[in-house]
Amino acid sequence: MSDLDSRENPYNVTNASRIYFLPNLMTAGNLFCGFLAVIRCIQAYTTEKLGHTGEEVTNFYWQAVMLILVAVIFDSLDGRLARLGGRQSLFGAEFDSLADVISFGIAPALMVFFLILSPAQGYPFFQKIGWFIGFIYLLCAAVRLARFNVITNPLLRGPKSSDKDFLGLPVPAAAGTVASLVLLLLRLIEQEKALRQWALALPFLLLLIACLMVSTVRYPSFKQIDWQTKTRVRTFIFVGGVAVLLIMLQDVAFFFLFLGYIVYGLVRHWQREGRMRKLRVLRKLTVKKQSPSDQ
Repeated sequence: MSDLDSRENPYNVTNASRIYFLPNLMTAGNLFCGFLAVIRCIQAYTTEKLGHTGEEVTNFYWQAVMLILVAVIFDSLDGRLARLGGRQSLFGAEFDSLADVISFGIAPALMVFFLILSPAQGYPFFQKIGWFIGFIYLLCAAVRLARFNVITNPLLRGPKSSDKDFLGLPVPAAAGTVASLVLLLLRLIEQEKALRQWALALPFLLLLIACLMVSTVRYPSFKQIDWQTKTRVRTFIFVGGVAVLLIMLQDVAFFFLFLGYIVYGLVRHWQREGRMRKLRVLRKLTVKKQSPSDQ
């Protein structure tokens, strides 16, 4: 192997283990936010068990939600910085997945378990199976990340290849959906100081999201977006207006943004499956029409 080939080979020991500062700093920020989100969930639960006011407990959960959403931003930045600077390495990919397990696996699972499935909500059934539902979500998140690392491995797909779609719901989008829904519920029940009437919603959503993460439904990736692309003034104003609405109506907007992403992937998957079924039927009809003449 020539010296040039050795430098470009992602499995060269030096290349594979390189730690590029900016991309991995973003990944560390992602991990830090996930770690703090876990701490806030534990603090909220212990505060509630000690009999403190609902406002104090809600504030801890609100901070946990914000930390998970900030972790989503950090996660989107690390890959973008690595691709822009040509600073991708196998170490960075593995580090990113390990951070994602904490921020988008353990943190949302604990949040739902403590907030909705906790014994304090008065549902003995959830008290018995709540831990299992949280584990299923965590397991699917870990499997989704492991599968992503395998199918994007340069040894299997080549260092120059790229896909425009994710196979399965991305873990950050799954965690963002859970966190944004919790944020919405916290605002809706702020006056009631109780979550009992909403306890039936999140377990089923958590299981649905878990199934989507390990499914074959394809979701669009924004990796290929060129942020330097020229655009019309109307488009720029529209995007700016949407960003302002997200900031002003964050309690509602973030949830419907993530929910829209999930629904878009499902609708597109069903449409693709419908087209494939029609093609299979047409092929069968074509074969049947041709078979008598062949005989």
